[in-house]
Amino acid sequence: MPEPIIIPSNKTKLILNLISSLIFVALGIWILTARPDVGNIIFNTPIIKYGVGIVSVIFFGFGVVVFIRRLTDKKPALVIDDKGIIDNSTAVAAGLIPWEDITHIYTRQVMNQKFIMIGVSNPETYIDRQASGFKKRMMRTNLKTYGSPISISVNGLKTDFTFLVATLNERWSGSKMAP
Repeated sequence: MPEPIIIPSNKTKLILNLISSLIFVALGIWILTARPDVGNIIFNTPIIKYGVGIVSVIFFGFGVVVFIRRLTDKKPALVIDDKGIIDNSTAVAAGLIPWEDITHIYTRQVMNQKFIMIGVSNPETYIDRQASGFKKRMMRTNLKTYGSPISISVNGLKTDFTFLVATLNERWSGSKMAP
């Protein structure tokens, strides 16, 4: 039986993302409280200005919470073993994905962000596992848009995209041959 592969979070990237999110939250608060005057007539419209401020505080505030949780989480981000994949890599982590549930592994790219999609035979099981309605909606959106509720990004992981795709495919193929 091959040794488990344990992939930790990339703490440096998480800290940089946390700092960036904090800056955008601060900018959103500044827009809401200082009401800066902008030379552009469109961005000087109060509804757009406040909308940008509110969206910045909410979206990047969520990011602050996610990055702090990930930085304080002692569990590995990803474990690949003989049972399957244990995904703890994102805010909408899938948990244990047994090899027998996986129907296919494929990649998608959104702008410059590459994702590994894990196709499963029972997507609703993984969606129902999520505790919050927001996380369930995120997984449903992934399912409708990309064909699977489960996506793994290597951006916050200490690994290489190509290595991870090859390793997942190799272990999944090997699991189908095991008795």
